Amino acid sequence: MTIDWGTLGAIAVVSAAAAVTVVLLVAFALLGVSAAAGRRGHDQGDGGATGLPASAGAALAVLCLLATGLIVSYGLYLIVA
Repeated sequence: MTIDWGTLGAIAVVSAAAAVTVVLLVAFALLGVSAAAGRRGHDQGDGGATGLPASAGAALAVLCLLATGLIVSYGLYLIVA
């Protein structure tokens, strides 16, 4: 029995890249949610706003979470298939 080290290395790199991508997408989704929530009921000089309009923040959150869901679903598909 031999180990194909090249394939194992490629799998490790792809899985690490996928993990970093999912974490970044969730972080950007939280940034979008905070931008959407930060504009409601607060004044413009609160210091915590991200500079995004509320609709852009909500759209960013939805797109990032949708992309995260697709990546996770594809990974589960690869495991099951």
